[in-house]
Amino acid sequence: MLRIGILGAAGIAPAAVIRPARRRTDVEVVAVASRRIASAQQFAERHRIDRFYGDYSALMSDPDVDLVYNALPPSEHARWSIAALEAGKHVLCEKPFAMNADEAAQMLEAAQSTGHRLIEAFHDRYHPLSAELDAVKASGELGEILTLSADFSSSNPFDPASLRHDPRLGGGSLMDLGCYPVHWVRAFMGEEPTVVRASGSLNPLGADLSVAADLQFPSGATALITSAMLEEPGHLNSSLEVVGTQGTLVVKNLVFPSRGHSITLSHNGLDRIWTVRGLETYDHQLEAIVLGLQSGQELLTEGPDSVSNMKVIDLIYAAAGFGPVK
Repeated sequence: MLRIGILGAAGIAPAAVIRPARRRTDVEVVAVASRRIASAQQFAERHRIDRFYGDYSALMSDPDVDLVYNALPPSEHARWSIAALEAGKHVLCEKPFAMNADEAAQMLEAAQSTGHRLIEAFHDRYHPLSAELDAVKASGELGEILTLSADFSSSNPFDPASLRHDPRLGGGSLMDLGCYPVHWVRAFMGEEPTVVRASGSLNPLGADLSVAADLQFPSGATALITSAMLEEPGHLNSSLEVVGTQGTLVVKNLVFPSRGHSITLSHNGLDRIWTVRGLETYDHQLEAIVLGLQSGQELLTEGPDSVSNMKVIDLIYAAAGFGPVK
């Protein structure tokens, strides 16, 4: 039985961990911690969790917790993920992994020195759709990759009280949304890009409402990464387009494929459109974690991958001339 403690009474936790755990017989959510005991208690009662704490450190001391799900704002990811690792827990840390690559490297060093697992919660990477895209590239049908375009944009009007709009907490469209497109193009290419140029728009607090960045891969391929928090009600787009010398690949809804997605491969003058069977991304992520802990095999969003993703995010912010408050 894998016993999970949730760090932060966060809105993402039910979808990311609680409901997937209840669909299994070998995982149980046993505790939750919040800065306010009342919030922890309300969350625990609402989701039928036995134990609750008004102190993050108390969760670290709970001997019945095997894995800590860090759902705190990005500004707290490094501190409390490292604390959990040093307390003998495995960690599933929400994306973006940290405030910057330096913090990410410190987190990775803590995992290596303690011998405990530290996994970034890019849940989409564990859905069969992601493996299907890897297979398309491996098939050679696209030929030499020339360009990639990746976008994640959603309706999220500016709210000064929202952590997603506060740069001090790691808010901003690139941190909250754009980290996914960065991950998609890196995973697809299997290379680490440089940032050629970047630009964006800022909210009144100084967090980015939108970002556009041009990347260059060692193989010669280029990529355009875009992310945006829009005023438009109901808007949600997560898409990837890959153009090669022999074909074009267009993928719709990479983040939540179980809600409906499509893969279109244009090759030799013909379009092939299909989908892949799968559960919710979070179910696949939890399955991978359970198997990874049992086997000891490194997972797709574990180890140096998380540091490398943060390095690209840092470079994009540097090129744009703004970024989260360090």
